[in-house]
Amino acid sequence: MVVDQNFLKVSKFFISIFLFFISINVSFAENLIFKKIVDLNNPWGSTFINNNKLLITEKSGKIKLISLNSKKISELNHNLNYLEHGQGGLLDILFKDNFVYISYTENRGNQKTSTSIAKTNFNEKNLIFKNIFQANPPIDSGYHFGSRLAIKDNYLFASAGERGQGMIAQDPTKHPGSIIRINIDGSIPKDNPKYQGKSDWLPEIYQIGIRNPQGLTLSPFDNKIYMSNHGARGGDWFGEAKKGENYGWKILGWGGTNYSGFPIGPKWKPGFTKAIHYWVPSIATSAIAIYKGKEFNEWNGHALITSLKDQSLRKLIFKDLSIVKEDIIFKNKIGRIRDIQIHPKNGKIYFLTGDSLWLMEKS
Repeated sequence: MVVDQNFLKVSKFFISIFLFFISINVSFAENLIFKKIVDLNNPWGSTFINNNKLLITEKSGKIKLISLNSKKISELNHNLNYLEHGQGGLLDILFKDNFVYISYTENRGNQKTSTSIAKTNFNEKNLIFKNIFQANPPIDSGYHFGSRLAIKDNYLFASAGERGQGMIAQDPTKHPGSIIRINIDGSIPKDNPKYQGKSDWLPEIYQIGIRNPQGLTLSPFDNKIYMSNHGARGGDWFGEAKKGENYGWKILGWGGTNYSGFPIGPKWKPGFTKAIHYWVPSIATSAIAIYKGKEFNEWNGHALITSLKDQSLRKLIFKDLSIVKEDIIFKNKIGRIRDIQIHPKNGKIYFLTGDSLWLMEKS
């Protein structure tokens, strides 16, 4: 058999390139250290109180304060009328200026619940919350609550899932399936879409057409709100919250299909908000962060995307939206990742998984 020498040279070249990139990925993964801090019971949300303490929620109803130095865990009393139901329970938590904000599955009676938001002054023993938002109507469903919180200036942004109701996300007279924007005291901003040409929208709604948005964050670089959305069979995405716009669920499927296997709709079409990045098949996106810190300073300005099913951390470089670059930082290291927090001083990264709090740092 005669072998073409040019073919062999070209083949060896591409093999060497392939092995080079593999070595980079393996080397990078080996430069990361993962440390389990404490064991927890189905934690969902977390927020730094100071450089040493994290406040976390467990979906089953507990709020805990964790000392990172001593690993001491204190349970805080609270008065939330919550219900752990399916994907619901205590959800995201956010500390800002000595106030604590929490999103949770509120028990509205007759087996109906809503994604609600409450606020209180921080106290290390008792948290007496008062509701500042309820998603209406309450629905008998254990699916798709969202829900993440982010504060920009004096505005509180929140993501409210569509509760498995599909086209309710296209109805701006109902909260499920939308991004909410209220003032931090619970009042309504005067420049929300309802008061700027969308008179049929509920006053708290900022954007519609969203399925199950489990990631929401403020970028410290461009002061924009970004989010991730958990699609159906495919169709996860990362994008920007844009006032008065529509991400298209369930007219659009974002590349995914119904669980029955039938198509939902196109990935995107004009008239709807286009996401920055899509994942097909689904990686089950959860919490996100825009990195700013010292430990991984080469990542500053990049988006970090956590996932549940894929058990990975993805990094997106998206400054130029025409060329979005994705890197898989790690996969199958610590389990399903529910939340991510960046240490405010040293930039090390903390994760919540299904049963633990983890630290990731450089070796």
